[in-house]
Amino acid sequence: MLPQEIIRKKRDGGRLSEAQIKAFIDGVTSGAVTEGQIAAFCMAVFFRRMELDERVALTRAMTHSGTVLNWKPLGLPGPVLDKHSTGGVGDKVSLILAPVIAACGGFVPMISGRGLGHTGGTLDKLDSIPGYTSLPDRPVLERVIREVGCAIIGATDAFAPADKRIYAVRDITATVESLDLITASILSKKLAAGLDALVMDVKWGSGAFMAEFDDALALAESIATVASGAGMPTVALLTDMNEVLGRTAGNALEVRESIDLLTGASRDARLTEVTTALSAELLVLGGLAPDEAAARALVDQAIASGAAAERFGRMVAALGGPADLLEHPDRHLDAAPVTLEVRAETDGFVTAIDTRALGVAVVALGGGRTRVQDPIDPAVGLTDVSGLGSEAGAKAAPLAIIHARTGEAAEAAATMVRGAFTVGQSAPKPNPPIARRLTR
Repeated sequence: MLPQEIIRKKRDGGRLSEAQIKAFIDGVTSGAVTEGQIAAFCMAVFFRRMELDERVALTRAMTHSGTVLNWKPLGLPGPVLDKHSTGGVGDKVSLILAPVIAACGGFVPMISGRGLGHTGGTLDKLDSIPGYTSLPDRPVLERVIREVGCAIIGATDAFAPADKRIYAVRDITATVESLDLITASILSKKLAAGLDALVMDVKWGSGAFMAEFDDALALAESIATVASGAGMPTVALLTDMNEVLGRTAGNALEVRESIDLLTGASRDARLTEVTTALSAELLVLGGLAPDEAAARALVDQAIASGAAAERFGRMVAALGGPADLLEHPDRHLDAAPVTLEVRAETDGFVTAIDTRALGVAVVALGGGRTRVQDPIDPAVGLTDVSGLGSEAGAKAAPLAIIHARTGEAAEAAATMVRGAFTVGQSAPKPNPPIARRLTR
C-alpha cells in the first residue's frame, strides 16, 4: 500500500482499514515513510478525525512497532497495573501510587516521562535522587518488579518507536492537539508495558495542558474507550489542576513531599485524595479489592503501616539510589542556598491561582527546560504553596516560599509568583479534586 494513497484517503474523509493503518505505521518504523508523509498524515487526521475502530487500530499498530513486555514468564502472583497522568504543576502522585499498589499486591512497571512545558516530569523528580537509574536494562527492570513490586523508569527507544518519530513531527507541524493522535501516543506506550489494567489521570484547569473541562473530558472519554477496545481495562478520572497538587513544585522538593506523605511526616489533603482515588481504581480493576470502599481501606493501611514507604525505599535502592533515603532525605536531596517568602500585598483570601504561571516560575528558576538539552537544577522550586481559599496578607502565611540558587533569581521568581495569585475579600468554594469518573 502506497503511503500517499493512505494519506489521500484520510485527507478526503475516508475511513482507514486496520491493514492500511498497520502498513503506514510499519513504514514509519522502518523509515520507508518520510517525515513529509508523516506530517501530511498527521494533518489529515487532525482535520478529518478518526472513528473509534481507527483509533484502536492506530494504537495497536504503534504499540507493536517495538518491544511489548510480557510478564507471564516471571510468574508474578498479582496483576500488572499502572497509572498515567496528562501532567500538572506539583503532580507527584506517581511517586506515591506505585509503592502503594506494590504494597497491596500489584506490580507496577511505570514508564514515565520528563518535564514538558510548565509541568514537571516524574523522571526529572527521580533524577534528583543520587544514583537512581531511570533507564535500566530489561533484566534489571524484571528483577526489580519481581522483588520489589514497582519500578518507575523511562521509555527506551525500544518502546513504541513509531510514536517517537510521529511525535517529533507533530511537535513542529501544529498537530500536537489532535485527540486521536494524543490517545494513540499515550496508550501505545502503556500497552507496550504489558499491563493488565490502567488508570488515567486527566487533568484540567489553569495548570493543565487542557485548561477547558470539556477538552479534558473528551480526551478522558477517548482514552478510556480506546484502551478498553484494545483489550486493556481502563478507568479515567478528571482531576482538578486549578491549584498546585500538594504544597511543592520542583524536583527534589516534590520527592521530599512524597516521602513525607509516605512516612506520615505530613499529608496534604488534596494530594492524598487524588492518590487514593487513583490507587483505589487500580486495585478494583486488578481484582485486589472487591469495591472502592475496600480499596480505599487497603490504600490507607499501606500508608499508615509504613508498607508503601518501605516499597519506595527498596525501589530507590534497587535502582541505584541510597538505601537510607527515607531515613535521611536531607542528606541526599540537594537544597537550594536561597529561600524567600512571598506574601500578598493585600489582606484577604486566595480566590484564583494561575497555576501555569507557578509552573513557569519553577522553570525560570532552573527547575525545568526551555530547550531539550537544558540541564535541570533539582533543588529549586516552591514550597508551602497556598491553595484556593487560603488566608493571604502581611500577617498570614506566605503565598509560597521560593528556593533558588541566587537572590536575584529568587526576586525575579517572587514577582511571577505574586502575580499568579488573586486575592479577594471572600473565600471561594473549593473545587472537588475529582471532577468526573469515566469508563468505556
